[in-house]
Amino acid sequence: MSEITVHHLSDSRSQRTLWLLEELGVDYELVIHQRNPKTMRAPAALREVHPLGKAPVVVVDGVPLAESGAITETLVEQLGPQLAPPAGTDAARWYRFWMHYAEGSFAPPLLVKLITRRIASAPVPFFLKPVVRRIAGTVDATYTDPELQLHLSFIDGHLGGVPWFCGEAFSAADIQMSFGLEAASARASAPAHGRAAIRGWLDRSRARPAYQRALERGGPYAYAG
Repeated sequence: MSEITVHHLSDSRSQRTLWLLEELGVDYELVIHQRNPKTMRAPAALREVHPLGKAPVVVVDGVPLAESGAITETLVEQLGPQLAPPAGTDAARWYRFWMHYAEGSFAPPLLVKLITRRIASAPVPFFLKPVVRRIAGTVDATYTDPELQLHLSFIDGHLGGVPWFCGEAFSAADIQMSFGLEAASARASAPAHGRAAIRGWLDRSRARPAYQRALERGGPYAYAG
């Protein structure tokens, strides 16, 4: 059995790595890193594990793996092929799509939303506050919010016909999509706009025992509710 160490950062993509490992039922060592309370950035200590200094980083038998999508695919291939649909099936086609869509198309507008929220609340001289908030609001109105609504409508429409992203069976694609939808539910009020399918998926995901075990091990997770 491989020796696995997860370098975890709270309220980050590394939460889904913990969920994946709990679904796989494998042993792993957990190293928890704390964000800088002022910048909310990962600590410099993570650069000692990987040059990018971002979480998650998973060390498998002494070899560091970065990028959550690559980590997920590697761990599924090596330890949990049951979490990927059989090759050549329609479910496998969706699996590949969602594994790449999560970070390729869905993540960018979520990141912009995070940035505009921080800009709007940034400490600036009082006479600049209206200008700063207007700039952030314009970006949201012209790009971020319409883009997120487009993506959330697409996702909700897909989940309206199936319980999980690849069909009837839970897969690692659900884990890969989790961070974006958890963040969207917090930053874009996804469930509050009539998106019952997304809410149902979130409820089913959060009810899974492995999801709950990952929360217990990883500590507080602002998006888990």
